[in-house]
Amino acid sequence: MSSATSSVRLTELAHGGGCGCKLAPSVLQEILKGSPQMGLVADLLVGTETSDDAAVYRINADQAIVATTDFFMPIVDDGYDFGRIAATNALSDIYAMGARPIFALAIVGMPIAKIGADTIRAILAGGNAVCADAGIPIAGGHSIDSVEPIYGLVAIGIADPNHILRNCTVRKGDVLILTKPLGVGIFSAALKKGVLGQGEYAQMVSSTTQLNAVGTELASVPGVHAMTDVTGFGLLGHALEMCRGSSVSLHLDMHAVPAFPAAVALAQRGIVTGASKRNWDSYGSSAVLPEAFAEWRRDLLCDPQTSGGLLIACERTAAAAVLDLLEKEKFPHARVIGEFGDEPARIMISDG
Repeated sequence: MSSATSSVRLTELAHGGGCGCKLAPSVLQEILKGSPQMGLVADLLVGTETSDDAAVYRINADQAIVATTDFFMPIVDDGYDFGRIAATNALSDIYAMGARPIFALAIVGMPIAKIGADTIRAILAGGNAVCADAGIPIAGGHSIDSVEPIYGLVAIGIADPNHILRNCTVRKGDVLILTKPLGVGIFSAALKKGVLGQGEYAQMVSSTTQLNAVGTELASVPGVHAMTDVTGFGLLGHALEMCRGSSVSLHLDMHAVPAFPAAVALAQRGIVTGASKRNWDSYGSSAVLPEAFAEWRRDLLCDPQTSGGLLIACERTAAAAVLDLLEKEKFPHARVIGEFGDEPARIMISDG
């Protein structure tokens, strides 16, 4: 790497990072408003209708192709870690549908005048390492010279069309399980401000590089009805998508929601992402907060999660089996955080 590029921090080259780069829900809705809808295609089982995690196309009675793409700007300065995080995040959409990934394509945009070849190689190596852990190849891709560094994947998976887990098939009375702690966005904000400790950095990378591969197994667990993952819209935003798609409400127990203690402490100091406020402004009217609910707690619920946990809706009687599976697959923070009801689509938050 040349001396001109060796001291450049990846996060300094990007105006945002990770899933916090996503367009705010309200902005996205405005852009897509009035877009022409594709005519009915019988074998397109999942398209854009419910903001689901991936598209699903049936190829025969027993197989369906599951396809998604996800890419973003750096959430960390280490190239290898950036590649790992971006690849893990992209594959999560396949797992969130209950599918199994089979291969990926790389999406690469780099400001080549500012980033050395060694750093770019490290980013690609990180993505390759995660895909190797997932048991799939990166079979190609596309690269451009861009103003900001961008990396991600097109991920292709396969599933039984009769066992797809969607975000819009929640049933009244289901409980909601979250598999990873909140706070990744807060950690990333602290990193950019230079106040994130090494221990907290390690927690962030460990969480964001943990594959949600358990989602494939969950597709065959009796009583599991719906699933999605928590990314840029935060816990409230993605839970609200489940409510709207399924015409149910959610009673959310704030005290049950897992969060990194260090992220909680940072949020109490006012270290949060700008995306938290944008998220709240987009969907806060559909959430009912308790009286005197601290702003930092609201920011935590709206915190954009990069490569966040799965949200699993299942029958209450199935929750123990789901939690046992999650513990076996090393998701020790998984918790039941709420229950779905039959009120109009909204989220009612309690203090326990």
